[in-house]
Amino acid sequence: MEPLRSTLVPITLLSLLPLPAAAQPVPAAEENIPYLVTFGGNSARSWGDDDFCQTFFFVVPKTTQVALYIRVFDPEASGTNDEAKGPFDTVTSFSVYGGKGCISEPDARGTEPTGKYRSGNLLATRDFASDAKYDQQWYTFGPFDPHAGELMPEYGGYVLKVIAQGKSGDDGNLYRYFLSSKPDRNEAIEGGNAFTFEYSFRMHDDPKEVSHIYPYVDGRVVSVKQSNFDWDGDGLIRVVSVAKRGDLVTASGDDTWVHSEHPIVKEELNTSLDIRFIKRQDVAVKSNNVVFHVRNQYGELLPFFTVPIGGIPQYKPSIIARKQP
Repeated sequence: MEPLRSTLVPITLLSLLPLPAAAQPVPAAEENIPYLVTFGGNSARSWGDDDFCQTFFFVVPKTTQVALYIRVFDPEASGTNDEAKGPFDTVTSFSVYGGKGCISEPDARGTEPTGKYRSGNLLATRDFASDAKYDQQWYTFGPFDPHAGELMPEYGGYVLKVIAQGKSGDDGNLYRYFLSSKPDRNEAIEGGNAFTFEYSFRMHDDPKEVSHIYPYVDGRVVSVKQSNFDWDGDGLIRVVSVAKRGDLVTASGDDTWVHSEHPIVKEELNTSLDIRFIKRQDVAVKSNNVVFHVRNQYGELLPFFTVPIGGIPQYKPSIIARKQP
């Protein structure tokens, strides 16, 4: 996929909406996603990671006065949670960026680790190989000044960037984040949130579990184009909104990207969509990793907030779905 080259997309109303007080777990409880996933740089794409790199952004309100810590759960690739491809040999780097250009640089908001995607000031970085010390344990980056990120009012405050990249090896590294006010425990930053423009994550093995991601639709959107990679035919993917009961999206097979376009109606503007990943019931698909992103009619990527802006959308039968005039 080509990286995003457009100007920064303003997110209307975002700075006016209250953000959840405990929005810092990534993935969040509302998403019901077990782990983020990044494979080693020598992996086969068919394991479910198209580029072996994932970028997340953390929003810190301007009013925050306490020091910040970015905590990573299970940062190394070995042991209980991770996906082995032979002996564990993967090295994953985690890097934290802030300052000017951290997110305003177009390459930072793309879908590929190319160009100036590592823009901004490097605040901290560390490589993790196979190390039992960090298996199912937290590693803490920081402390960081609450204003160390790039000030972006359209996103709700100062924005920090975290890049996880598989430098070598071929195993799957499964991990989580937490933006905390404490170095040794998870204590939420009031009003904080997190988002990404391309989500790489692990599905539950249990077919009864439904996972969710929540792209935010601003007031300029007429239609969206969803793209998903390596779904492996693991059931259905539906989009739910205030005006959509559960429209099907085109779902991918093994090691392929597929796309489908979906019109946006007036009632869906300035709300979040609920993309639901519903596993098949007849055949057990285990250790399924999937990559997903959404673009508007201009080709600009929509952000997935871990806790949806405006709340989880609820379908309203009284709304008549109609195209914008």
